[in-house]
Amino acid sequence: MPAKTQIFIKSPTNSLKTLALDPTQSKTLTLNQLKSSLLSLDQPLSSFYFTLNGKILDDSTQLSNNHRIPPFSTLYLRQRVFGGGGDGGATGAESRDCYLNMYAEKKPDKIDPNEQRLSKWCNCALSNEPLKEPCVIDKLGNIFNKEALVHALLSKNLPKGFSYIKGLKDMINVKLSRVPGVEENGDSVRFQCPIAGLEFNGKYKFLALRTCGHVLSVKALKEVKTSSCLVCHKEFSELDKIVINGKEEEVAVLLERMEEEKAKIKEKKVKKGKNGEVGMGKEDALDSSRVSGTKRGAVENKGLEKALAKVEGNGKVENVKVLNGNVPVKRFKAADMAPANANKEVYASIFTSSKKSNFKETYACRSLPLGRN
Repeated sequence: MPAKTQIFIKSPTNSLKTLALDPTQSKTLTLNQLKSSLLSLDQPLSSFYFTLNGKILDDSTQLSNNHRIPPFSTLYLRQRVFGGGGDGGATGAESRDCYLNMYAEKKPDKIDPNEQRLSKWCNCALSNEPLKEPCVIDKLGNIFNKEALVHALLSKNLPKGFSYIKGLKDMINVKLSRVPGVEENGDSVRFQCPIAGLEFNGKYKFLALRTCGHVLSVKALKEVKTSSCLVCHKEFSELDKIVINGKEEEVAVLLERMEEEKAKIKEKKVKKGKNGEVGMGKEDALDSSRVSGTKRGAVENKGLEKALAKVEGNGKVENVKVLNGNVPVKRFKAADMAPANANKEVYASIFTSSKKSNFKETYACRSLPLGRN
C-alpha cells in the first residue's frame, strides 16, 4: 500500500494542522477544495488564499504529483486585505475646489519657543541682527542696535510699529555687561547681569535705568534694596526703571507712562503772552518748523547724522544726504555722463530709447514692436 503524503497547513489563527493524503485522494483534490474543507460556511472562499515559500498558489492547483508542493511542505492559509492606497477609494478631494480649499489658508509654521525667545533677547528688534554695542532701548523696552535704528530714522524706513520713535530723544543708551571669558561667536555677543551673573537670554527679567543706562536683573535689585545704581551708584526713581522685553501688562504700563510724559511736554509748550493771549513757545516753534521742513528738521537730522557717525566711528556719514527732513534721490540720466564732444541725444540713445514710438507691442515679444522686425 503506498504511503500517505503529509502536508502542514497553517491558518490565520496561527494553528498548525497536519494533513495526511493518500494517493487516490490527492489526485483530484485542489487547493480550492482544501479551503472549503477548512473554512466555515460563513467565510467566503475568495477572501483566502494559499502561499508556499512566500509565493501565492492558484486555487486550481492540484496536490497530487505536483512538484511545486512536495511532501512535508507547509502551506499558509492567508486572508486578503481589501482597500488601501490605489484602490480607487475616497481621497478627501473628490472635486478640484475641495482640493484647493485644503491649501487656501497658509498654516502657521511651527516655531520653537526657545528659539523665538533667544531671537527676541539676543537680536535687534528692528534689523533682527545680533545685538552689537552700542545698543539703545525705546520707552517701551524694545532693544536695538543703535546704528540700525539711526539708519532707519535717516532714511525714513522705520516700520509703523515703531512710529513713536521720532529722534534721539526717544532713544535711551544702555550699557550691557559681557559674559567674561567667552569669546565672540562671529557677530554674536553674550551679555549678563553685572551683579547677579544671570545671562541676558530671556529666562530672567531685566531692567534698564534711564538715569545711567545700566542693565540689571530684577533679582539683583530685589536682593539689594537701594535707590542708587549697583554699578555706578547713581540715584534713580521708580519711574526710571524700564522693563526690557516685558509682557503685555508691563508694556501697557510703559505706554501709559509715555503718553503722560507727552501730555506734560505739551502743557509746558503752551505759554501765555504778556497780553494774556495763548502764544506759541519755543518748543512749538521748533516743532512747527520740523513739520514745514525748515530749520528744526535740519537741526534734528544733523543730530542723527552725528550720532550715526559716532556709531560708525569714522567721523562722517557716507551715502546719506538729508535736507529738510527728506532724502533726495537723483535719477540717473545717461545724457549727463556724455563725453565733451559727443551729442547728448545720440549718446543717451545707446542706453535707452529716447524717442517715443506709436507701434504697439506684440503678444510674442514686448521688446520687438511691429514695424521693426
